[in-house]
Parts: sequence; structure tokens; C-alpha cells
Amino acid sequence: MPSTAAGPAVVPYVIQRVGEEAAPDNLVIRRSAPGRSRLHYLDEHPQDRDHRGVLYARVGWNPLDADGMPTGEPQWKFMHPHRQMMTMQTLRCQVCTQPAKTKIGFIFFAGPRDEDPTQTQILTNQPPVCARHVRTVAALCPHMEKRPMVFLAQRAPLYGVSGVLYGRLVRGGLHVVVPDCAVPYGNPDLATFLASQMVRRLSSFRVLDLDELLQDLDAAAQTSARRPG
Repeated sequence: MPSTAAGPAVVPYVIQRVGEEAAPDNLVIRRSAPGRSRLHYLDEHPQDRDHRGVLYARVGWNPLDADGMPTGEPQWKFMHPHRQMMTMQTLRCQVCTQPAKTKIGFIFFAGPRDEDPTQTQILTNQPPVCARHVRTVAALCPHMEKRPMVFLAQRAPLYGVSGVLYGRLVRGGLHVVVPDCAVPYGNPDLATFLASQMVRRLSSFRVLDLDELLQDLDAAAQTSARRPG
């Protein structure tokens, strides 16, 4: 993969950059109905929530380059909450933001030891990858160790979110609890939840290695090329 002295030539859109810092904490829990409460920002905007009304953690944005991509040194261990949410919600490629569906399905990556491939359902916070950028993600993301576990999915419905659960302290202020697993949409706890990542559920998929995926993509491209126009 080409790179420069300043770093790799391609950085996935979802990766958080140096200089993109968490916004000041101005959260408050307000009663939304008798017996019900909801977490808000004091200066909340519509883009602070996903399409199902879950509030998201705020992180700053660096300036964008001429191609509309974030600038700055990548922080490979972190995904920008809003960019992760946007690509996951719309099933767009985590690298280029183009539609991620390929001729053989949706491609999701995991680290080589992240998941049990024998499971019938997989929950993932990794946005999909388009055919063009399969090699990019495998080569550049340290978490993939150049040998990702590949899930080729035909369906990947939304499941829920990961993040932190807020509650009121008896004497004022807020306390937080970090659940050890993703919280599904529809759970009443989401009313006072601050999400950092959107999660999809893979239930119809094949598990491949990178070479097998590239072979399947190549075969699908050749089949498409032979079809009469």
C-alpha cells in the first residue's frame, strides 16, 4: 500500500484523528414523561442522535481535505463516533463512504482472534468495506494483523449500540455504568444511554480468509463481465 513519510496514503474515513478531542461534558438527565427520563446535551442538535433517537458521544472534527476526508494523524485504536455511526447506519464503506454492497454481499472484517467463527450470529461494530478497499483495510489497520477474519454477509440488520449508561446520583450529579455488551434497540435503558458505536447483527454469512474473499470477488467480477449488456 503506498505511503509517504508523513504516514499512509489512505486512512479509513471512520478512524479518529489527532486533534479530534471529546467535547466538553454538558449532559443532563431530564424527565420526559411521568416516571421516565432522557439523557440530553444542554445545547443539543438533531445530529447528536441516530435515526432511532439514541444520543451519541460528541468528538470534534478536524478540517476536511479536498476529497472530503478528515485530516490529521490517524489514531488507529479509535473510531470517530459520528463517522462510525454514519457509515454503519447507511452501510457505507468505512474507508471511502461509498455504498459497501458488493456483487457477493456485504464484507465485514474482524481481527483474527476477535470472534468465534462457529457462532451462528455475530455482533459487529466494524462498518463494512467495499470491494475496492478490502486490501487497504487488511494492510493498514493494525488490529487486523494483515490477516483479518472475513464475514461475507447477505443480511446485516441493525442490532443496537455500545457506550455508557447514565443515571442520577441521589445527591445530584450523574454516574455512569459501562455495559459489557451492546445494548439492543428497544431496550428502555437507551433513554439515558450515550452511544459511541452502532452495532449490526450478522446472521446469514460465510467465514472466509482474505485470499478466499479476493478469489470470490474476482470470480464475481469475471462472471459479470461475461454477461451480455
